[in-house]
Amino acid sequence: MQDDKNLSEVQVGDQHIMENKELSLFEAFIPVIILMGLLAYNIFAADGAWLGDYSNQYILLIGGAVSALVGFKNSVSFKRMCLEVWENWKSIFVPIIILLLVGALAGTWLVSGVIPAMVYYGLQVLSPAIFLPASVIIAAIISIATGSSWTTSATVGIALIGIGSALGIPTGMIAGAVISGAYFGDKMSPLSDTTNLAPAMAGTDLFTHIKYMAFTTVPTILIALVVFSILSMTVDTNGDADISSLLASINNTFNISPWLFLVPGAVIAMILLKTKPLIALGTGVVLAAIFAFIFQSDVLSALSESNFQAISNAVLTDTQVITDNDKLTELFSAGGMNGMLWTILLIVCAMVFGGVMDAIGALSRITKELLSLASSIFGLFASTVVSCLGLNVIASDQYLAIVIPGKMFKKAYEDRGLAPENLSRTLEDSGTVTSVLIPWNTCGAYQSGVLGVGVGEYFFYAIFNWLSPFMTLIFAAFKIKIRQLATK
Repeated sequence: MQDDKNLSEVQVGDQHIMENKELSLFEAFIPVIILMGLLAYNIFAADGAWLGDYSNQYILLIGGAVSALVGFKNSVSFKRMCLEVWENWKSIFVPIIILLLVGALAGTWLVSGVIPAMVYYGLQVLSPAIFLPASVIIAAIISIATGSSWTTSATVGIALIGIGSALGIPTGMIAGAVISGAYFGDKMSPLSDTTNLAPAMAGTDLFTHIKYMAFTTVPTILIALVVFSILSMTVDTNGDADISSLLASINNTFNISPWLFLVPGAVIAMILLKTKPLIALGTGVVLAAIFAFIFQSDVLSALSESNFQAISNAVLTDTQVITDNDKLTELFSAGGMNGMLWTILLIVCAMVFGGVMDAIGALSRITKELLSLASSIFGLFASTVVSCLGLNVIASDQYLAIVIPGKMFKKAYEDRGLAPENLSRTLEDSGTVTSVLIPWNTCGAYQSGVLGVGVGEYFFYAIFNWLSPFMTLIFAAFKIKIRQLATK
């Protein structure tokens, strides 16, 4: 393209990186500074309502517009920017459909009695003293088996939030435990897309990557388990006295039966059998609707004059089942597909900002500057970590936070005589797991939307996620398990 004469494209598998030789570092940072400033003002000064309910979405669009102005100044065409935004939008089409299905799943699993049954039996098995570490372990097992932290949150994560809430445990703690376990499993599973992407970018093989990553990942999850065990013993819960009344209230409202577990069991089985998530979740919605007609006719009648209308509302809009316990009434509510629209719009707007920043070459420019600052081996690891963290904030996408630093830093690791698994491990320790800590990142928006817990509520308790980058830096600083290239 004639008007993009300063741009060049680096193709990396299905991903590409735009480079712009004319763009200065200051210009690359202008949109970032404005974006972070506006977000900080909205959060701390305007209490999140500066531009209404969709403040963050508007701010991301403003950041995209500023990026476009910087691009115009550097001879980047509007067409090129639109193409990059379109590429970003195409990449989130399936996640958006998944989000809508998760909303429908939450609604139908509520009115069918699946979630109430999980809470009912879970209250009898998971005591407050072991609940948080047990949640970490359960989420980790499901995530290793499925290779997906997203699927884990959409199934057992929702159930654990319900059980823990009924016990009186703060939802931020529960979400932090679920996310910690889910992302540990996601990192260690050979079925995970990011676990396959990181070694591909660094130039090593999958199982060497997983084995080498265990050196930092296992100590991190053990520390998280210890902390959650302490929290479980100290958190102020409702105690056993209230559990009997909660169980009675659930039993009086719903027809509770072990047969209801066939629905989540079928979904998890389909995922383990490598069924596409859209099909597995869609099947979960249909099965739950059928079970609602079979088991919960009284609940459906109370919600609407027509049972079919009650199911439709559960899929599409807000649904709340009234019980004789205020806490359970608050818990047994779901927003359906409509409840996911805020999250979907946040992701769409984040992709606009990230797409334009990529199109004008800003992402590449910032990463290259970080690379130039790496004057030592520790500095190289630190630059990689900062680059991954920065791209999770700027590009709002964990895949770009792996692909761009992986491409940019690969030769630097080779030049320092470092084996490629050092890079692949650092990409995962700082790129994959921190994406969920950014509210406007696709992962942060998804997890907060599915679990119904804001990023600010679970940030501190997502111990595994924010501790992982520090762990990889500690290993680098003390030169623990820093593998050298084999000499020929």
